[in-house]
Amino acid sequence: MHLFSGFQFRDWLLANDPALSRLRMASRVTLTIVLSFAILFAIQKLIVPLPTAAFGLGIVLSIEGGVAVRDKGNSRQLVTRLFGCVASLAVVGIAAGLEDRRFLSDLVFLVVIALASAGRVFGPRGFAIGMFAFTSYFMGSYFRPSLAELPDVAIGPVVSVLVGHLVRAVLLPDDWRRDLLRSLESVRGRINQILFKLATLAGSGHIGEADRQELRQLEDRLKEVVLMAETFIPRPPAGVFDGASDPAAELAIRLFDAHLAAESAIVVSFQSLPPFALIHAVIEADKAELATYEGMAEAIKEEPQGETVRALLWLGEARQQLTQAIGEGQASGFAGIDAVKDTAQPEKIDFSFANPLLRSALQITLASALAMGFGLLLSRDRWFWAVLAAFLVFTNTNSRGDTAMKALSRSLGTVFGIAIGLLLATLISGEPVIAIPVAGICIFLAFYFLQVSYATMTFFISIVLCLVYGMTGVLTLDLLQLRIGETLIGAVAGTAVAFLVFPARTRGALDAALARWFQALDELLSAIGDGKSGFALIALSQKIDACYRDVTVAAKPLGSSWSVVTRPGQIRQTLAIFLSCTYWARILAKSSTAPAEADELKRLIASDLALMKDAAPRGSTCFFIERKASRTTGRHLPLSREGARLGLEMIGSALERLYPQADVLPFAPGEVIARSKQG
Repeated sequence: MHLFSGFQFRDWLLANDPALSRLRMASRVTLTIVLSFAILFAIQKLIVPLPTAAFGLGIVLSIEGGVAVRDKGNSRQLVTRLFGCVASLAVVGIAAGLEDRRFLSDLVFLVVIALASAGRVFGPRGFAIGMFAFTSYFMGSYFRPSLAELPDVAIGPVVSVLVGHLVRAVLLPDDWRRDLLRSLESVRGRINQILFKLATLAGSGHIGEADRQELRQLEDRLKEVVLMAETFIPRPPAGVFDGASDPAAELAIRLFDAHLAAESAIVVSFQSLPPFALIHAVIEADKAELATYEGMAEAIKEEPQGETVRALLWLGEARQQLTQAIGEGQASGFAGIDAVKDTAQPEKIDFSFANPLLRSALQITLASALAMGFGLLLSRDRWFWAVLAAFLVFTNTNSRGDTAMKALSRSLGTVFGIAIGLLLATLISGEPVIAIPVAGICIFLAFYFLQVSYATMTFFISIVLCLVYGMTGVLTLDLLQLRIGETLIGAVAGTAVAFLVFPARTRGALDAALARWFQALDELLSAIGDGKSGFALIALSQKIDACYRDVTVAAKPLGSSWSVVTRPGQIRQTLAIFLSCTYWARILAKSSTAPAEADELKRLIASDLALMKDAAPRGSTCFFIERKASRTTGRHLPLSREGARLGLEMIGSALERLYPQADVLPFAPGEVIARSKQG
């Protein structure tokens, strides 16, 4: 199709992998493993035979170095890697020294787990060192090197640390200017996806509920990459730009306009689809055709079709401004924008159980102890897999619902991965020339999808393990069944502890996220009432966007697979209200360029603040209210002329819909743009 002729593969990749962050992570991990293994193999062939533990530690720490090391700056990363290497060598030595005292070794493993998980209170460096220590003790207990082999075993961690830093700092380095450019290209790519969908709908002349849902999903995906792009734009320490003359401020405005224009194009298209020729003109940046539609917009000021045309013209202009910014970035590398030094002072660490990280450390230790006990009953040699599963299901989770979902994902990924891995290992048995590249591809895919799907990552890692077992001649059906059994033990232990010990309820995490969202909206409305305008309001609306993202993450377990039949409708409908309100907050920030002097605006602000005062204390209760199916009133939305008033009205309408009366469900004028997101 002609519309897609200019949509090249790189644009598609950037649209689906913002800033190519997933591609870079997967490439770093894969390249570090390959180079580390090659160096260790060369050392074994040319210098000294290496024990298997050296290879195992080299590969595992290559993974941890690519995933767990999150410090800013190459020097900080190197320090973290070196500390991690020291921790690795220390715990491997302890594991080797206690090999003949298995009971004591198991207890020490639990101490290592407790210290590693508690180390997260020290920030990214504590997290990384803890992961190095945990995985190293795990591998030391698994491979059981002797004390005499320790000098040779140490070569593995040292090589992986040095190679990992070389890959991260030299071969595939971080560069905020490059990431900013790629993230802007990703924004443009997702805007293109929205335009292509609108073109398809305009060509058919019909928009159904499935089409609306797809547009809402595209809008959410756009919001996701815009939030990422905003993090790459250097901001003053106060977080608010002084004026539009600052190149970084100008870029932030272009990004803000492009985001808001794309959202508005979707909103008004729900009331009136745009002409196909106009969308084509926007995609192709056809100035002559766009000028024709500018005249049309002036001729039909009061009609919904006129508002749709104006929204598309706005999107076309904003897209062109964004493209211009991308071109300038490609030419100069954003030379006029200087990086802002990190002047943030470290926060005081709370070492009490009021700190959720320390509560999590206790949970992880107890879950690991349970997994160890039941895992030992199943196997004296392979129980480590149960502990590994119990430890990892708590990583990057905020509630017991998150933990349960991650445990389920790990279990499913392991089962299906072993099934496919067994098939592959059988087909290419005795063919390392084929098996090694396939394993490399699976490693790359595992870490490419890590940020998207934990189950998918586990699936590919399980395939790699099957291929490794096949190449080493130890692959048996009993071994694979044992791995599945141990993984299930660890997953169940983690889930049980998450629900019984210091349980962080999903609703509790959601209440906290909602409190932050209401607070951010309150700050925006109060700032408008106080007469603020410009960048101050835009920054506050961006804060609301970020808080909305936190709400969707916290609400995700409520719409998980085991509640598909009973509750996802409520979750989607409620998130639709928050998404709608977040959008109108952006419209309000864009439109309020002067002090709110009009009596009507002051009245609307006061009304919205009163509604918030009533709704905020109820927290997540709104997610458990039965709602009738939405319907539209067909109201014309004059965004271009009445943005401030309309934004306040729609925010009030959305807040009222959070807690409808039992007998009367209000269908506000803004219902036409109610949008939903799968929880």
